[in-house]
Amino acid sequence: MGLETAMTLDSRTAAKPRARRTLVLLNPNARQGKQNIDAILDRMEDEGLSIKVESSLGAAELSDAIIKRKDHIDCVIVCGGDGTINASARGLMETKLPVGLFPMGTANDLARTLGIPTDLDKAADIIIAGNTNAIDVGSVNGHPFFNVASLGLSADLARGLTQETKQRWGRLGYAVAASRVLMRARPFTAWIANKDERVRVKTMQIAVGNGRHYGGGNVVEATAAIDDGMLDLYSLELKNVAKLAMMLRSFRQGAHGAWNEVRTKRCVEFDIETRTPRPINTDGELVTQTPAHFKVHREGVTVYVPAQPPAT
Repeated sequence: MGLETAMTLDSRTAAKPRARRTLVLLNPNARQGKQNIDAILDRMEDEGLSIKVESSLGAAELSDAIIKRKDHIDCVIVCGGDGTINASARGLMETKLPVGLFPMGTANDLARTLGIPTDLDKAADIIIAGNTNAIDVGSVNGHPFFNVASLGLSADLARGLTQETKQRWGRLGYAVAASRVLMRARPFTAWIANKDERVRVKTMQIAVGNGRHYGGGNVVEATAAIDDGMLDLYSLELKNVAKLAMMLRSFRQGAHGAWNEVRTKRCVEFDIETRTPRPINTDGELVTQTPAHFKVHREGVTVYVPAQPPAT
């Protein structure tokens, strides 16, 4: 072998990038959790990722698994729905490792916000391409959330939406559970405070959004973005739920603030108190209760996203 040929081969070897060491967290209880993704992962390995799959962990163990392996991995892939990525948030915030999403849940609202398709081959292409963006994370009483944290109707819905219902009915399960919740709904008293004011309200629901989408495609607020450094609050101040049916289209578009019965506010922190403790739902999971302190963590997590932002 000539010297020039040897130098060329050495140059090629040196230029070859190290495989991205990737921890894949698979939630087998997600709606599509039984889907076989081996072929997709094999293709990703061919494209330069070194894959380690973990599918035996419960939700409470996901963040600790990321933190424990932080010195031996370069990125994380979370396979599941909004609850699974929520359970991984603390680990991602602490380690600063970039995360890719395989949307395999029921609502997949974070993936919708980021423009990540539910077609897992296409989702894999985004991770392979390696384009990232830093997004905000909200927290309530120290519990992180990506989409929305809320109390009232949606918390009651989360309590009634069992794993069995989600597995059997998918997004239709939300409608089944919601009809039961609405039949029992009553307004409650709350105090909402931010840096400008403290107000007393009679409300059916208070939601604080960090991202754009929640509840299977509803929009938090028409101009909301997951990287704008702000939280968007709304309070649904209806005397009864009969009028809610007329407002549904506005909620899908994020235009509900135009209704007199909806109070809206944008800020970086909120405090909410109620007469008695009320449960709070974060990304579909009940994690804490009032009194509650909400805040935004600017650019708290880095995510693999499409090179072109999603149309809004």
